[in-house]
Amino acid sequence: MPSLRIIACLDVQDGLVVKGVRFKDHRIIGEPIELARRYSQEGIDELVFYDIAASARGETFCTKLVSQISRAINIPFCVAGGIRNIIDARNAISAGADKISINSMALSKPSLITEIAKDLGSQAVVVGVDVKGEQVYRLTGTEKTTESTSRNVFDWCLEAQERGAGEIVLNCMDSDGTLSGTNIELLKNLQEKLSIPLIASGGVGSIEHFDKTFRETKVSAILAASVFHDRVLEIHDLKKQLSKNGLEIRQ
Repeated sequence: MPSLRIIACLDVQDGLVVKGVRFKDHRIIGEPIELARRYSQEGIDELVFYDIAASARGETFCTKLVSQISRAINIPFCVAGGIRNIIDARNAISAGADKISINSMALSKPSLITEIAKDLGSQAVVVGVDVKGEQVYRLTGTEKTTESTSRNVFDWCLEAQERGAGEIVLNCMDSDGTLSGTNIELLKNLQEKLSIPLIASGGVGSIEHFDKTFRETKVSAILAASVFHDRVLEIHDLKKQLSKNGLEIRQ
């Protein structure tokens, strides 16, 4: 079994890293290149760049910024935000991304998952799924643009898998940014239905949260932001303690 991964996420708006609580009330964290370099040096396993406003604005990510970040790090790198077609996906890879992530556009055009997977390979396609309860939401970059959909999380994740997604990131909106713990029950129930890697996102605020989530849900990775941005946890100390606890953490 592959080693468990810890992923940091940079939510970017207007060129700066921001972070909200439950996908709203965003505060400025800092410069994306500086933060990306820091996380890479401190031992994070992967980095996600997510332009949170791009889809709602009908735009795509900033290619120049993605390229600058890719040159500053030496870890796997995923780009999300406004990827609407194969050209956008190819541009992200050309700019230095190893993977692309699609969310709202995948809901609008599910065939896009298959199109990109056939072009770049399933290993390069991540589908982000934003949920409250079991309901899937779209355009969640800001509170004003967030929309509910008729999609059930289990049905949608299984469809995304069948269409060629290589990984799924489950973003639990009710716990996002709260540092109060992940939605163990939902993650566990979903992971049991999937055959592709599931990444937990939303709510981790302590070493115990990481440990409990990995043990009880069998997710392949945990994605976090606030806990690293605010130095609630240091990446090296986190990985060292999880390894000491007997988890197979990527080093």
